[in-house]
Amino acid sequence: MKKLVLISIMIMAVTMGCQKTEKVVQLSGNPLFEGWYADPEICVLNNEYWIFPTFSARYREQMHFDAFSSIDLVNWTKHERILNSDIIKWAKQAMWAPAAIEKGGKTYLFFSANDVQRKNGPMWDDNNDLNHYGGIGVAVADQPEGPYKDYLGKPLISDFYNDAQPIDQFVYRDVDGTYYMFYGGWGHCNMGRLNNNFDGFIPWEDGSLFKEITPPGYVEGPVLFVRNHKYYFMWSEGGWGNDTYKVAYGIADNIQGPFKKQGVILESQRPIATGAGHNSVLNKPGSDDWYMVYHRRPIPNKGRDHRVTCIDRLFFNEDGTIKPVVMTVEGVESNWIK
Repeated sequence: MKKLVLISIMIMAVTMGCQKTEKVVQLSGNPLFEGWYADPEICVLNNEYWIFPTFSARYREQMHFDAFSSIDLVNWTKHERILNSDIIKWAKQAMWAPAAIEKGGKTYLFFSANDVQRKNGPMWDDNNDLNHYGGIGVAVADQPEGPYKDYLGKPLISDFYNDAQPIDQFVYRDVDGTYYMFYGGWGHCNMGRLNNNFDGFIPWEDGSLFKEITPPGYVEGPVLFVRNHKYYFMWSEGGWGNDTYKVAYGIADNIQGPFKKQGVILESQRPIATGAGHNSVLNKPGSDDWYMVYHRRPIPNKGRDHRVTCIDRLFFNEDGTIKPVVMTVEGVESNWIK
């Protein structure tokens, strides 16, 4: 009898021990946070993960930005209305596609506004001047959550260079300290070198401010990152308002390309979602952990602006090419930044 009791106690002890050491996995879930948000940019600022998305709504309602911060990719804090048209006086409609970067202890937030059109272009209306002026603007703050102020009081880029609509900007600091901007809609992508003050651009050798680097299939939404000394350039293809939207990428040996197209790595995956695109990429500092943050259209979809922000893992093949991204509803495991 004593032997049987002892065995029972040992079994209970082992069982309780296993229960105590069982790992509890926290998952982010997708979408990452409530609300309709698109065009998310994720970055690391002040030892926190930050996401700056578009507030997805009709143009007249899309007049502010919210931001979200986290230390583990799972629990996100909302920072409401960090920038709006009360601050950006020249923005009359459609503020979208924010992109943030730190420089000199300040956070610079670049954005698109007004859906500016070219005079006599297919969407130009002499009787509606809301999109006659606008382009890419920049705001600045002492910390990521603001308060922000209009850095220039006007767009940084308002003209059409190389037929690229001035929208969907992405800013990247290269290893030599040079800050590059990639931007462009209407199927054209430009790159330029920001000056030290972020109020203009350094001309290229031929005197031009912007160099066209449009890869095959490009529509909009450029993003760039570096891994193992290779430059990866991503962009969105298809139509942002339907299920043809998707993400493709290319690889180059230097930041100016040319970027050899490798293929599509994110697209509609029924029954989860369609219209996945306009992404950004996160590499956890000091690791080889990579993530894609993007928007998608949930099924069922509730309208033109029903887009939500999601995160999934980004994995690489041995040759450095990227594996297709698998959409999930679970999201990713917690990954503390510190």
